[in-house]
Amino acid sequence: MEVFGETALLIWSTPVIVALIIAEVLWTHFHKVKAYTLKETLTNCYLAALNGSFDILMRGVVLVVMTFFYKHKLFDLGHGWSYWLLLFLAEDFAFYTLHCVDHFCRFFWAVHVTHHSSPEFNLSTGFRSSVFQPLYRVAYFAPLAWVGFQPMDVLFMYAATQIYGSLIHTERIKKMGWLEYILVTPSHHRVHHASNPRYLDKNMGMCLIIWDKIFGTFQPEDESDPPRYGITKTLNDRGPINIVFHEWKDLFSDVKTVAKNWRERLGFIIHGPGWKP
Repeated sequence: MEVFGETALLIWSTPVIVALIIAEVLWTHFHKVKAYTLKETLTNCYLAALNGSFDILMRGVVLVVMTFFYKHKLFDLGHGWSYWLLLFLAEDFAFYTLHCVDHFCRFFWAVHVTHHSSPEFNLSTGFRSSVFQPLYRVAYFAPLAWVGFQPMDVLFMYAATQIYGSLIHTERIKKMGWLEYILVTPSHHRVHHASNPRYLDKNMGMCLIIWDKIFGTFQPEDESDPPRYGITKTLNDRGPINIVFHEWKDLFSDVKTVAKNWRERLGFIIHGPGWKP
């Protein structure tokens, strides 16, 4: 895959996603469904812009790191259809791993929480990015280059799966039949964004739901328990600074004032959100 592949994919897909967002806004407006508010939609765009800025700043570092690993690759994987299938599976699993760490380690949850803090769930929520994730995401994708996948191909596949991941942020699509057994569907992802106790930290996959079923993080959507979107605590200050740093502030407060020793301080950092000594 040439260098322009990933860029071209993003350039062509962004207007399509924006058009779908506009269509969803119009559909919900005319059907009197409260799905969008201006403030939350602007917050989604703001967080996407911050994430994109860090992504651009980190691009050179990412390519240097991944190129280094590729030069020391373990296998020559060729470049046929099986190569792309394996890359898709490997990249999707790498993202599943990253996503689990983001949820089960509070240090990384402080980064990822921005994606979950909206009480709304619509196509614009897909733009509500984890602002600082580009700073460490390469740690999960560099091993793919070491195995033998070309760095630009890894980035292209990540961009492609991200596009799919954006499109499943909607309530307009209900259950999708047999696809529910294979893919991460809007129904599965509604569960992921819900703060209901039974839905917390479930359905971590980007494209394939099989990883969740294998590793025990799968939870189907139950019509008797509709998803309540957002995080488990009330976030009164939703300003541009606090929306990014509120969990960091809470984490620092727990480490400084609640923890009584270094073991407890480390526990607050490495355990999941909600952990207590």
